[in-house]
Amino acid sequence: MAAAGPQNSLRGALCRQLLTLVVFSFACEACKKVIFHIPSQLEADKVVGRVNLKECLGSADHIQSSDPDFRVLEDGSVYTAHAVVLSDEKRYFTIWLSDSEKQTQKEIPVLLEHQKVFKVLRKRHTKETVLRRSKRRWAPIPCSMQENSLGPFPLFLQQVQSDAAQNYTVFYSISGRGVDQEPLNLFFIERDTGNLYCTRPVDREEYDVFDLIAHASTADGYTADLPLPLPIRVEDENDNYPVFTEAIYNFEVPESSRIGTTVGVIYATDRDEPDTMHTRLMYSILEQTPGKPGIFSVHPSTGVITTVSHLDREVVDKYSLIMKVQDMNGQFFGLMNTATCIITVKDSNDNLPSFRQNAYEASVEENTFDVEILRMPVEDMDLINTASWRANFTILKGNENGHFKISTDKETNEGVLCVVKPLNYEENRQVILEIEVGNEAPFTGDVTLRMANMNRAVVTVDVKDQDEGPECRPAVQYVQIKENSPVGSKINGYEAYDPETRSSSGLRYKLLHDPKGWITINEISGSFKTSKILDREAVTPISALYNVTVLAIDKDGRSCTGTIAVKIEDKNDNPPEILQNYLVICKPKMEYVDISAVDPDEPIHGPPFHFSLAKTSPDINRLWTLAKVNDTAARLSYRKDAKFQEYDISITVKDGEGQSATKTLRVNLCDCTHPDQCRVTAGAILGKWAILAILLGIALLFSILLTVVCGLVSARNEKSFPEDLAQQNLIISNTEAPGDDKVCSANGFTTDTVNNSSQGFCGTMGSEVKNGRQETIEMVKGGNQTLELCQGAGHHRTLDSCRGGTVEMDHSEWYNFTQPRLGEESIRGHTG
Repeated sequence: MAAAGPQNSLRGALCRQLLTLVVFSFACEACKKVIFHIPSQLEADKVVGRVNLKECLGSADHIQSSDPDFRVLEDGSVYTAHAVVLSDEKRYFTIWLSDSEKQTQKEIPVLLEHQKVFKVLRKRHTKETVLRRSKRRWAPIPCSMQENSLGPFPLFLQQVQSDAAQNYTVFYSISGRGVDQEPLNLFFIERDTGNLYCTRPVDREEYDVFDLIAHASTADGYTADLPLPLPIRVEDENDNYPVFTEAIYNFEVPESSRIGTTVGVIYATDRDEPDTMHTRLMYSILEQTPGKPGIFSVHPSTGVITTVSHLDREVVDKYSLIMKVQDMNGQFFGLMNTATCIITVKDSNDNLPSFRQNAYEASVEENTFDVEILRMPVEDMDLINTASWRANFTILKGNENGHFKISTDKETNEGVLCVVKPLNYEENRQVILEIEVGNEAPFTGDVTLRMANMNRAVVTVDVKDQDEGPECRPAVQYVQIKENSPVGSKINGYEAYDPETRSSSGLRYKLLHDPKGWITINEISGSFKTSKILDREAVTPISALYNVTVLAIDKDGRSCTGTIAVKIEDKNDNPPEILQNYLVICKPKMEYVDISAVDPDEPIHGPPFHFSLAKTSPDINRLWTLAKVNDTAARLSYRKDAKFQEYDISITVKDGEGQSATKTLRVNLCDCTHPDQCRVTAGAILGKWAILAILLGIALLFSILLTVVCGLVSARNEKSFPEDLAQQNLIISNTEAPGDDKVCSANGFTTDTVNNSSQGFCGTMGSEVKNGRQETIEMVKGGNQTLELCQGAGHHRTLDSCRGGTVEMDHSEWYNFTQPRLGEESIRGHTG
């Protein structure tokens, strides 16, 4: 398709465009002629078009028009400076560009042409021919319209025409946003002519472009061309005022701020088209209260407010600024807006505190501490109860040993000097301190003022003598001795002294605390001897110092306390020890188990450990192997043919210097999925004395019950057991009811003992749950005895009959006993 239209239609459109100032601009290559098609009359401050200045001279710092009726902005926008009337069809002027640094100048010729309307005649054939079904592509036709157009409406935009219309009758239609999509019915096209119209004004901030689709078809519905994309761009108009993000900005700035300090940032937005002069904002200060402008400045592009002169809070503590923002890069015809900026000046520490006098004197008795000896008042001109007023005191010299501390009284702002560590008259009879005072806030005033007033004072502290007892210095004295030294070995003892004579003569020593009773002390010299063999591993924690407390006493009974810290040098007197006693291995889920060892000796006498199987039976050596894991652990593995049972495995572990120990581990190779399922057996292992105590208790209980039962039987000699009861046998009960777990006598008494050898008792063992069912074993007098066992994981159970016999059967015996019989029952079932 191509753009064309009847002459009359275009003339009407031209008249409407002359009223609404529709401007078309076409930018050519840089530094080549630029042609603008404009109406014959233009008002002042109207856009003529835009020139790409960067393509001509990207570093231009000066732009000028040769025609005073036109002005050129930095982005290349060309505006009318005055109302312009084109008397001729053409008008020329030049845009001059220059770069002062590179001393380069270029020019762009500009041609202004009167907008003409050409009449395009179109002839139609009186007789229609058959439409070819071939599809052709049309080129998109650029089109634009001014936002907020005043009409009259409908406003002609352009004409769309298909090349097929030269031979056939073609009908035009459009679709897209603005036609059949919101906003509906904004555009329409004449069906016969292809003239495109807009029905009402458009706001670019709501719709910046309309992507229409043009269609051309014959009367019978066939299309000669593919649908044509027809974008309609809405040209921006500077119809939106810039708006500040806040109506009132609040900032704070210290009064001691240097010139150029950033106070805050203001920011405004503009809804007009970005990257155009309509959205190029410029900030400025309209008014400052109080005082004349000149205290603050604002960057015209970024909105950053900075100080341009020194501030004094004592003169003005708050400023109010009226800030202005204007688009069109601040041009007088740009739209503007204002906001208020409140700037509060914060107080700074620009006044130093000072002492009322430069020298002070104080005194303190030796050996006293936590006492106040002096108060030092100061004066400060800053605001009371602020960080700039509150005083901070520092001891600059004389307190190298930490005897003094100075703090601030929060109420009076005085310096309080205290002794926190006792002084010694014999060491130092007088101390001279140099003290400085400052503020919590750093000083921000004039440096010369700080140098003139150092805010320092000298304090002379006199130390008064006291008659004092012995001194134990240092409080902790260190000695060392080898472990396992013989009894009576000598060790250097504790030594105290008299501070007056600086001698230890005349002092007596006494042992106050010896944790293990390993030491004796010589009362005169204070030397030590061992009264027992010292064991380093007995000290808690191991390798810690063995502390012995000593009391030193002078002739007047005054005393001091000191500590001897004995370091016991280690000897390799302990073999490594295996931590585990009982191990459970779930076969085949677990292929091994790790064992570890510790050595209480120092590391130099400890790892790496060597693990090995001790001399055991050939079966153990064949079924079990040991492999190293790390310096303190080994891995015990079994072979696949090892049976489910408990094994006693002796393992020898040896340290790096040859100390060794052998330990027998009880290892349960169990048919389980988790070791906890087999730990019942481990928990049931008792010592021999515990087992003996249990057996004696059972025997005692049995004798008491037997005596009672016999007495009752003799008293009721006329009564006897029922015949049917006497003939009962041991039977299996498969009922779901719980068992009774009690044994009853012939005359009705019951007891909790199951394994009873008396001929006159009957009993019922409690139910045992296995494989989802309960088995109850009933024991009665007489008849044949029947034995049923409940096989647990990794152990067997023993049942004593009523006649005193004991039947024991392990897992393999139970298996050999039951399998043939189960087979027989299966055969009987099949034959039956």
